[in-house]
Parts: sequence; structure tokens; C-alpha cells
Amino acid sequence: MSALFASTELRQLKLSNRVAISPMCQYVADDGRATPWHLIHYGGLASSGAGLLFIEATAVEPDGRITPGDLGLWDDVTEAALKPAIDAIHQYSPTAVILQLGHAGRKASSEVPWKGGQQILPADGGWRTHAPSALPQIDGESLPLALDRTGMARIRDAFIASGRRAVRLGVDGLELHGAHGYLLHQFLSPIANQRRDEYGGSLENRMRFPLEVYDAVRAVLPEGMPLGVKVSATDWIDGGWDQEQTNAFARALRLRGVDWITASSGGVSPRQKIMVAPGYQTPFAQAIRDATQVTTIAVGLITEAQQAEEIIASGQADFVAMARAFLYDPRWGWHAAARLGASVTAAPSYWRAPPREHPHLFQDTHYGAR
Repeated sequence: MSALFASTELRQLKLSNRVAISPMCQYVADDGRATPWHLIHYGGLASSGAGLLFIEATAVEPDGRITPGDLGLWDDVTEAALKPAIDAIHQYSPTAVILQLGHAGRKASSEVPWKGGQQILPADGGWRTHAPSALPQIDGESLPLALDRTGMARIRDAFIASGRRAVRLGVDGLELHGAHGYLLHQFLSPIANQRRDEYGGSLENRMRFPLEVYDAVRAVLPEGMPLGVKVSATDWIDGGWDQEQTNAFARALRLRGVDWITASSGGVSPRQKIMVAPGYQTPFAQAIRDATQVTTIAVGLITEAQQAEEIIASGQADFVAMARAFLYDPRWGWHAAARLGASVTAAPSYWRAPPREHPHLFQDTHYGAR
């Protein structure tokens, strides 16, 4: 029996397998509002055979967007715009939907990647960014505003409000984006956080605001709804955030009942020196899992079925997440299950799809409205 396609649970959420589709920013929202693209994009991925589908990083306030095209969930209009996509997935797919909430901090107000990704100044349609300290992401960029207590309370409350909206939308779980150099990661990393108050300096102080946000969001979720956190396990910079600090953060989250930690890396500074190779971030997930017994999701150049199977079967992580692999092959889950002798659930309209050598690829189970 395949370990990758074994069922499992996160709190009350039942999952058919350990395959996850990573949150991937699409940069095509209209002032934070989901568009028909999101319905098409996520609807297609929900038919992939993956057990978990993560909705892209969704900003909790307009100033928290990475780009003007980022998805948002900060008012009734953005909530209503996302509802058709969530409802459609739940009507036609058993795949669990996890919404990732985030705030870009000093990495906000950027151009979309295919236009260069550079900072957009307020005079050119951008906005002033916020951060733990008045330090730019890249030398030469405009300085962000160092957050005072009022600003921190505003952002914490924005996470709370977005969490409540996500519950109303009917998503199956939430993930807080504490990685890739965005605001929560900025508070954690000494590269970006040089505050002199109780939110900077020591590891305990740098963890304080991310943990406050976690506690605040957990408090407004139903007991059975899982909540996870994505982290960058290392900044890839001497003197920056590292695995040992990540493990300490994971222990603090475990005490709060965190349901999983997704282990990524980097993003806080262009000075990072990343050693890229297939599965290069999987050891971060294993280190967190071994040190804390927290459920982990491995991500980063995991592309092949047997590679993913070995990660789960050997106990390196509890889930594997893929991004570009699913963009290139939206039926990656089907194909991986076929190679591993497993099965997935598919809509009856697709039951004629498997080739003759895989007659039992699709499970004979109910598929549709929950």
C-alpha cells in the first residue's frame, strides 16, 4: 500500500492522501477580488487527485498585498468574490481547501513577476509599506514604516477579521504565511527585525508577534478547523533565522495546538545563498518533525511520484506539497497514484479516462457536494 496515498486526518478534517498543492500567487485579482481566472484555476486543480489544495497567499489588508494583483480577504466585496470558487470546489470535489492568510510587510507594493517584480512607489500606483523595523528589503528601495503598537494591533485584528471571513466562506482550514520574507517572517528574522522593544532582540521577543497573531486567529476558528503555519526554516544567511530557531518556534506552536508546519526557506534578503537540489528543503521538515513531533509538510523541488512516496514512507514528513509540478501536470495526483498502484477519487465524468493498464485508478466512492 502506498504511504503517499494513505488517508489521514487534521483535527476533524479527513483527507484521502498526503499530497498537497502549494499556495501559488496568481497576481491577477482585481483590487483584491477573485476573478473568473480563480474559478478556472482552482477548479482544475481540485480535479487533480490531491488531498489538499492551498489557496494562494491572501492579504488581510490592502497594504499587505505583495502586488496590486494579489488576492485579498479584507471586506465584504473580497469575501463575496472568492465565494463562487470555494463553493464550486466543495460541490464537485472532495479535495480539502486550505486558505493561506498573509501580509507582505516590506515586500509589499511590488510589480508582478512578469513585469520585473520591482518596488512600486506611491507616486506610480504603489503604497508605503510596513515592517518590524525601517529596513528595506533591497538596498535603494524606499524605507518601510516601522510598525508601532497601533499598527501591529491593526494587522493582528486584520488577521482575525480575515479568519472569520474564511470560516464564513466554508474553507476547510487555514495556514498563516510566516515564510519567504513576508511580515511574520520579518518579525522572526534578525535580518529584518532590529527592534529594541519586547518584539525585537531575543528569540523570545522576535517570536512574540507571530505567536500573538497565531493565538488570535486560532481563537476565532471552530475547534475542529485545522490551522497551520508556513515557515522559512533558514534565511540562508549567516546570523539570520536558522533551523535551531525554527525548532524553537515550532515547539511554541506545538504548545498552542498547531496542526502542521510547512517547511520552506529563504526570502528575507537578496543576500541569501540557497543550495538548490531535488528535495533540498525536505531535511527542514524532518528536523522540525524529529525535534517537536509536529505534523510537517515538505516542499521544494519534489516532482516525482517515487520521490514523494519515499519522503512519506521514510518519515521525513507527513505530507508533500508541490507547486509548479501541478501547473505543468494538473493531473499529477492521478499519474502518481497510477505509478504507485494506488487510487484517487474522480468525478464520474472522468471515470473513462484511465488507460487499460490502470483499471482501478479511481475509487468507487461518492464524489460531489459535502
